[in-house]
Amino acid sequence: MAIEAWLMEENDEDQRLPHHRNPKQFVSLDHLADLGVLYWQLNPKDYENDKELEKIREARGYSYSDMLDLCPEKVENYEEKLRNFYTEHIHGDEEIRCCLEGSGYFDIRDNDDSWIRIWIKAGDLIVLPAGIYHRFTLDTTNYIKLMRLFVGEPVWTAYNRPQEDHPARKEYISSLLPQKIGVVPLEAH
Repeated sequence: MAIEAWLMEENDEDQRLPHHRNPKQFVSLDHLADLGVLYWQLNPKDYENDKELEKIREARGYSYSDMLDLCPEKVENYEEKLRNFYTEHIHGDEEIRCCLEGSGYFDIRDNDDSWIRIWIKAGDLIVLPAGIYHRFTLDTTNYIKLMRLFVGEPVWTAYNRPQEDHPARKEYISSLLPQKIGVVPLEAH
């Protein structure tokens, strides 16, 4: 089953809830790709031998990986870490995550500065482009096991909003310009 994404209702309720608008407004994989978000469905039970993951890593230069078990029982200062992940930010590099177990939400800003909530579950590999405003939270299961992938050495530097002058943000915005002026972008993958 493909990943699910929707426009979020912004409110002060528990961040781990779905926050669907009424009526629900789902977002397609094509729309996510237009925003630079890439997605693959992999086998989370046999990721060590997954040929598709091997091809993706080779093609995109993902040479380093590690694991993150995120739940109250396994993470020191859990509530503080979750608050930090949920603070709107960008990175100077792509953020690449493969969900192996559990589930959670990546929220990204669209061209209108609205939140899109992306629900990742076991087998979902998602790539957020450098410079996109985003945040992360668990859902009500309170558990996710992620494989984090990197080009070269891992970098976890988050730059909290506003970051309009950050080089990665400027490059990201310029990558969206063809869509704003009606030019049809090339296929994502």
